[in-house]
Amino acid sequence: MLKKCPLLIALVAAITALVSGINTRVSADGPQRVALGDWPEARGPNHDGTSKETGLPEKIALNGENFLWRAPYGGRSAPVVFGNRVYVENPSGLFEQEQERVMALDADTGKVVWEYKFNIFQSDVPAHRVGWASPVVDPETGNIYAFSGGAEALCLNKDGKLVWHRSIGEEFAAFTTHGGRTQSPIIDGDLVIVSAAISSWGTMANRSHRFVAFDKRTGDIVYVANPGGRPYDTAYAWPIITSINGVRLLIQGLGDGGIHAIKPQTGEKVWSYVMEKRAVNTGVVAKGNIMFVSHGDENLDVAQRGMVGAIDGSQKGDIKTTLWEHKGTQFGFPSPVVDAAANRLYQISDAARLFAWDAATGKEIWSEQIGTVQKAPLVLADGKLYVGTESGKFLIMRPQANKVEILSEIEMPRSKDDNAGQSVGTPEPIFAGAAISRGRVFFASTGGVYAFGPKQAKKLTGWAVDEPAVRAEGAPAFLQVSPTELWVRPGQSVKVHARLFDDKGRFLREEGKATWSLDGLKGTVTDGTFTPASDAGEQAGLIKAAVGELKAEARARVEPPLPWTETFDSYADGYVPPGWTNAVAGHFGVTTLDGKKVFQKAPDESIFQRLRMFYGPTHWSNYTVELDLRSNTKRRQMADLGITAQRYTLVLYGNDSKLKIESWEPEVHRTVSAPYEWKPDAWYHLKLRVENMPDGKVRARGKVWPTGGPEPANWTIEKIDPIGNHEGAPGIFAAAQFGAYFDNLKVYPNQ
Repeated sequence: MLKKCPLLIALVAAITALVSGINTRVSADGPQRVALGDWPEARGPNHDGTSKETGLPEKIALNGENFLWRAPYGGRSAPVVFGNRVYVENPSGLFEQEQERVMALDADTGKVVWEYKFNIFQSDVPAHRVGWASPVVDPETGNIYAFSGGAEALCLNKDGKLVWHRSIGEEFAAFTTHGGRTQSPIIDGDLVIVSAAISSWGTMANRSHRFVAFDKRTGDIVYVANPGGRPYDTAYAWPIITSINGVRLLIQGLGDGGIHAIKPQTGEKVWSYVMEKRAVNTGVVAKGNIMFVSHGDENLDVAQRGMVGAIDGSQKGDIKTTLWEHKGTQFGFPSPVVDAAANRLYQISDAARLFAWDAATGKEIWSEQIGTVQKAPLVLADGKLYVGTESGKFLIMRPQANKVEILSEIEMPRSKDDNAGQSVGTPEPIFAGAAISRGRVFFASTGGVYAFGPKQAKKLTGWAVDEPAVRAEGAPAFLQVSPTELWVRPGQSVKVHARLFDDKGRFLREEGKATWSLDGLKGTVTDGTFTPASDAGEQAGLIKAAVGELKAEARARVEPPLPWTETFDSYADGYVPPGWTNAVAGHFGVTTLDGKKVFQKAPDESIFQRLRMFYGPTHWSNYTVELDLRSNTKRRQMADLGITAQRYTLVLYGNDSKLKIESWEPEVHRTVSAPYEWKPDAWYHLKLRVENMPDGKVRARGKVWPTGGPEPANWTIEKIDPIGNHEGAPGIFAAAQFGAYFDNLKVYPNQ
């Protein structure tokens, strides 16, 4: 008898997959399963704030009835639970030591199992608003994903070790503001998906709130989707994935005031419903085809602020009408929940009034004041509502046909430090939702993580989510080229793949016979393998694929070899170097000044008068940047101008007459400064050197002198960073309402 060889079987299977064109990546069309008792993301296993568990606590007391533990690791985000681990994302340390972190706590004791800390850099998020997004756990791999206040996406394994990370702040110039609002990641099959207001380069140079989908195992960018318009602001609405008429939809409110639905594996837009004049911060919940939506700002058609309503999610294109709606009450932050059994919708207003409506008709059934101000969403489990308030209370309530009964209400301890903004001495605010897991209730205030329930976790069997595998069928309807965003070294070869999907967004196969071409790139592409010309220098463009009538593209930037000098002399006026992130949105371009070509930031009265622009890959380290710059002046107002290397920025502040080194501008304790008087309408030369030191620290040194004059022998300013940034893209910082000029850029390895 012939014995079966496991190695031979695996080899045959691999060859068969290649021959048949099957992509070996995991697909969302496979079974979707989450064990009962796991709460792998902030809104639970079904993304909607509901749990199937029963026998949950209805009476709790701090250090009393059903109290299990408190761990002093508070924050703004929601805990998630997977197995016997509670994962939270929060700030760590104060002032120059502050970082963001993901922590794993023992679900039985609250003790720290591990923590992973990471820096905020090149961001305008203030220290007290770090860690607004919640982590998510992948049930398949056990990996944990986080999206930082600085727009960095991270993947950690179950032991807290970094698997991969991508800086959306540098690669796409993600807009991170003083509000700190950051949207939480969501997982669909082989993808982890985030969203942010970004303005990058080329076909995506304009500012828009986009979805960015990563291969969850590698961090490769699979697609970037742009279903909406220009954002008013950042947003932090919870994403949801649901199926309507056999089509999986990712539905989320974005910064343009709209709710948008895309196919989560391809990024194709299905529908949009634009409803307000600011960013949407509340999540959508679904009951069949009905989507319940809400917001807290100015409506498009009336002056009243706030709305709650229902729309038909089975439509396509731009949705214009609601099934029912109520306007005039602000639901700007707390997301709703649907009680499917009772056919009721529950939601708390910003002013902490709890409402119940008939889900089918929108008729108000009852309302009850439960506090004074509200951010956290409701969680519905075991016939009870669990929620914390910004005024520092946690409530358990039982909704009934004509009223709500408050079963338990506790007040949080007084805040000892302020990691939420003006909270010292007040009861610890609660900004995010609770998690339900194995008979227990977990939530986080700004001061700690709390657990209530039995000492012994309930042993549950079965599935909270159990969706069978779905088979793609029919003719190809969509082509995707993946990875879709690349940084390539001269002469390096990279492989991209042509992937076909059916009309429902389900993966069919990888196509081995696609027709490939290049646009704006010098080099070759053969069977999806792109090799840039070794002598082409800096370039950016498209790798195009065609399969029949279907077309798709990936975007590639070829990094210039160092040392690199750019004088702008060979370019026509108006030219913007390809691949420079945020340059088009920031109104940069070549111009002629005093008979010489220079790089200009045009005068700008919009929000883009102040921004960060990047022009190199994020993996560079141990390098020096030099640049000439000149500030325009008007009404005695000068610009603030600087250069960036390895996530440190050397800035000349015009009106303040100071030279500073900054990595995270709002956290002023980590900034070093020196006085420096400089004149408007005159050229100055900046030089910034950043180096990784043997002891793990990072040293950044800068100097400045009038262009054409002798270089000072000594550095003007120096910073030693004990928790330094060890890599990062070069860039330009400009806050220049009346415009500025740049010239003679140099980037070279440290000498």
